[in-house]
Amino acid sequence: MHTNNYRVGVIGGGAWGTALSILCNRAGSAVTLCTRNANVIQSITEKRSNEIYLPSVFVDPSIAVNDKLAEVCRGDILIVAVPSHTLRSVCIAMSDLLPTHLPIVLASKGIERGSLMLMSEVVKSILPHNPLAILSGPNFAEEAARGLPTATTLACPDSVLWDMLMYAISGRLFRPYMSTDMIGTQIGGAVKNVIAIACGIAIGKNFGENARGAIVTRGFAEIARLCIAKGGKYETLMGLSGLGDLILTCGSTKSRNMSFGLALGQGLPKEEILSNRGRTATEGVIAAESVVKLAKKLGVHMPICESVYRILYENASVDQVVADLLERPFSAEGI
Repeated sequence: MHTNNYRVGVIGGGAWGTALSILCNRAGSAVTLCTRNANVIQSITEKRSNEIYLPSVFVDPSIAVNDKLAEVCRGDILIVAVPSHTLRSVCIAMSDLLPTHLPIVLASKGIERGSLMLMSEVVKSILPHNPLAILSGPNFAEEAARGLPTATTLACPDSVLWDMLMYAISGRLFRPYMSTDMIGTQIGGAVKNVIAIACGIAIGKNFGENARGAIVTRGFAEIARLCIAKGGKYETLMGLSGLGDLILTCGSTKSRNMSFGLALGQGLPKEEILSNRGRTATEGVIAAESVVKLAKKLGVHMPICESVYRILYENASVDQVVADLLERPFSAEGI
């Protein structure tokens, strides 16, 4: 195998963290995957497969896996792919271990509950000196890990750092595209999960493909309004981390958020759906609360996201929320 001499640490033993470990290994980097989940460590060590989160995908024996946070903090690049609600605690745990020059690639999506911070803002509040890049795009972990053609956005204001990161993670079938807009890249990745829940509800209620098309389009307008209000660029959303990610997540039941909404639309209660999944709570459920609160803080109108929030957190019936949406006054199209 060609090697690029980069030592890449990946924190997070879920599907995406495991997939990124495989992709970096495929690119020729020396990879260590760090996770607190003892079952994941045992599965990969003994069976060379993460049977909990990414079954049926081979994990090369050259990928080390352990729970030693200090070890992954001594490499050349650190990729963080943990759920949004655990990012702060992970950064705090790293704060005494991580050299300030070591670049962090943030692959976590969301808006933090309570603080309403973007993931990059959470990292910078604890690790202010480390160079930071954002990885976000239309990526199903299993397809990327299997070697199917995949493109993604790598947002980084430093072109020299971007070149280094690209060399460490990219390959012929995994292609990062550069952006300098870290805010817009993150807004697209966070809000699309809420829109995907709305699409799933519509399909579960048998509203048809016209309804899905309308939700995706008007949902994109909501994402754009929040992005601009937060200081991101509309142009960013026209790319992979915006429109690309939205189309992928809203168009397939492989998306956990889409399938979660589908079950809601079919009448299953939220708690039952989440308890049956046996994995981390759907990011869109967490994002629905944070997105709506951030939108109110910034004075942004987001009726689709607000509707999902009402269903998830105010026990509003799907039928009533749909009726309220359909009774809104007619208006001109636009963002």
